[in-house]
Formats: sequence, C-alpha cells, structure tokens
Amino acid sequence: MALIINDRCINCDMCEPECPNDAITMGAKIYVIDHEKCTECVGHYDQPTCVAVCPIDCVKPDPDRRETEEALYEKFVEMHFEI
Repeated sequence: MALIINDRCINCDMCEPECPNDAITMGAKIYVIDHEKCTECVGHYDQPTCVAVCPIDCVKPDPDRRETEEALYEKFVEMHFEI
C-alpha cells in the first residue's frame, strides 16, 4: 500500500529528503507522495522513513492503493535495477 500525507501536514521539510525513491515532493499546499514511486521503503529500510521522521504523524497508508509487500518489492526492483 502506498502512503499519503494528509492535510495535517505543516510542511516541516522532514520527509522529502528522507525518501529513497524521490516519491515525496511539494504539492500545491502540502507535501505529496507519488504512489507510482512509493514502496513504503521496502527494499531500503525496515519501515517507511517518512513515517519515522514526521513530527505530527500525518503520513498514513493510502486506503485506495493497497499493495502487498511483494508488489512493493517488485516496484523497488523495477525502479532501482535494470532487469
């Protein structure tokens, strides 16, 4: 499942530099996560780094984008390795 940043985001700039997939960017008002790039850090870390560094707990699972850990790992491999 990809992650989303909800409207409680205060634009603290903590999450963007932590994302190993460059999935987080500044949106119109708050940071947003590109679901095509988000692997919840599968392949990189044990837990999503954006969740770990968010001081107000506004990074949540996206209920509209449910993915298995295997699917997240496949996405990681496709983005970071030539197949």
